[in-house]
Amino acid sequence: MGTDVIIIDPENEYQYLSGTIGGAFIKISLNSPHRLNPFDLPVPPKGEQPGDILRSTIINLVGLLRIMLGGISPEEDAILDRAISETYASRDITPQSDFSKITPPQLSDLHSILKNMEGGSSLAFRLERFTTGSYSGLFNQQTNVELKNKLVTFSIRDLEEELRPIAMYIVLHYIWNIIRSELKRRILVVDEAWVMMRHDDAASFLFGIAKRCRKYYLGLTTITQDVADFMNSPYGKPIVTNSSLQILLRQSPATIDIIQQTFNLTEQEKYLLLECSVGEGIFFAGLQHAAIKIIASYTEDQII
Repeated sequence: MGTDVIIIDPENEYQYLSGTIGGAFIKISLNSPHRLNPFDLPVPPKGEQPGDILRSTIINLVGLLRIMLGGISPEEDAILDRAISETYASRDITPQSDFSKITPPQLSDLHSILKNMEGGSSLAFRLERFTTGSYSGLFNQQTNVELKNKLVTFSIRDLEEELRPIAMYIVLHYIWNIIRSELKRRILVVDEAWVMMRHDDAASFLFGIAKRCRKYYLGLTTITQDVADFMNSPYGKPIVTNSSLQILLRQSPATIDIIQQTFNLTEQEKYLLLECSVGEGIFFAGLQHAAIKIIASYTEDQII
């Protein structure tokens, strides 16, 4: 229907769908040729200043580094903020630059600046595994991925468990840059979204997209099987309640009370979700609730 679809797929569940309809399937892993540079900057859309884009990218990078480094102190936060600004400045990238004509820095540039900065040596040491260590190939190269297809799936299944939230954050950051650079109708699907909700910085980033995506003609779909993890995050409930459409399928007794409280379910709706079979559930559109049964066509059934 003229809408581009971008999927973040942690379990390779969309690979056959992508192949069937001629979509692009991009694997993000240590052995994959595909690379994303977290320092990329989007070309500012009409009405936005390069300085604002640079500032928001620096804030997002500090959030990413918090996840990569396993938490940082307020002092280290301030050092990182300054170091990232200096890393961009080392490539002559300032709030006045034309972002269409720049080559962004890489993680190794930040590492060099931290090593020579007062108070930065400890941070540089902790960053080494991403610049020269076992994870260096993944996040320390220029981006070589392009979103040229109507359906693009990013797969992160082959990544180590601890790298998945980092990869989801970087992929989302890359997609968000593309979305802001070129306005067109898109849907972004984040499957297994609970992976991001376990980290406040990643959850905050996803929440920021949920709040601002309509402005850029983007529809955001979050899918999760782990409702408890999703709702335990301070950003989980706002993401859910900010959604105009919601679908609840069969739920486990362990999480039904959280679901009932979040979605203001009646007792009948609660028991329906405990007892319904495959493809059955409740569809929410605003204040309207409807029991539904989803039946796949033969073709859909074969793809699934």
